[in-house]
Amino acid sequence: MRYVIIGAGAVGGTIGVLLADAGRDVTLVARGAHLDALRERGLTLRTPRGTVTGRLPAVAGPEGPPLPADTVLVLTVKSQDTVAALAAWVDAPVEGGGTAGERLPVVLAQNGVANEPAALRLFARVHPVCVWLPATHLEPGVVVANGHPHPGMLHLGRYPTGADDTDRAVAADLTAAGFVAPVRDDVMRWKCGKLLANLGNGLQALLGRDVPEALSTRVRAEGEAVLAAAGIPHTTREEEAAERGDRVAHRPVDGETRSGGSTWQSLARGAGSAEADHLNGEIVLLGRLHGVPTPANAAVQVAVRRAVRERIPAGEYPPGELAKLIG
Repeated sequence: MRYVIIGAGAVGGTIGVLLADAGRDVTLVARGAHLDALRERGLTLRTPRGTVTGRLPAVAGPEGPPLPADTVLVLTVKSQDTVAALAAWVDAPVEGGGTAGERLPVVLAQNGVANEPAALRLFARVHPVCVWLPATHLEPGVVVANGHPHPGMLHLGRYPTGADDTDRAVAADLTAAGFVAPVRDDVMRWKCGKLLANLGNGLQALLGRDVPEALSTRVRAEGEAVLAAAGIPHTTREEEAAERGDRVAHRPVDGETRSGGSTWQSLARGAGSAEADHLNGEIVLLGRLHGVPTPANAAVQVAVRRAVRERIPAGEYPPGELAKLIG
């Protein structure tokens, strides 16, 4: 199979370079200065084991000849960019006739759970991935992946449920590239568990490493209450820890630990958008639908949007202002 990685940042860049290093056919999709860097000098992936530079084809979009029929589209953009990315690729022609939306699988290696229904509106074959992959992208052309001994654990399945031969084939390629890649009939249950963990991303982006434990606990407790009210199953922290074990531990790279999670990185890069509306905002949405108050998650949404709008540096949001928003 051939892989097109749509969004060659922290997650997409790690997956793309390691798949290519394992002999798979990979094309990277990026934009702006990052795309320029990929074309000029390739994508440098720094890991605890060493540095790999992938000099891979890099494009801005689907312009060009029809996609081969054995192509797998891997969507790794942040959730706020999902709709635009899907729209850009859904009508791309495929060799032998038809379009990407009609014929090709789209694999969603993203945080949050709003991407899958958005994809299913346009693509017939949707494959969610629960991503446990600690990586950082702050500099054009460079990704740092801290996972060790495996770079990440990527649970795959079919949406809304089940698994198929595509999942098993992609999992085999990911395994060859060094990842742990279990195939799950209930992959969305794992993604909902990851959603609960990701509710702290916005807090870390706003306050840095010193997030009060009571605040982290409150944000997650709201999430658990909302999922219970909605009847949505999710994995537990204990189940996740047992599954992960010591297979994806965080290790320093060149003596440096990981700076921060995905939302922190968006603020640190001044990316102009962040994913809180699709993480904490998912909990707020479900809370409003099922009559469960979610003031802490709503406050994180508002604060992250302000941080993006006013270019407040990552970790430097005034704690007192966040407390006022929560009430």
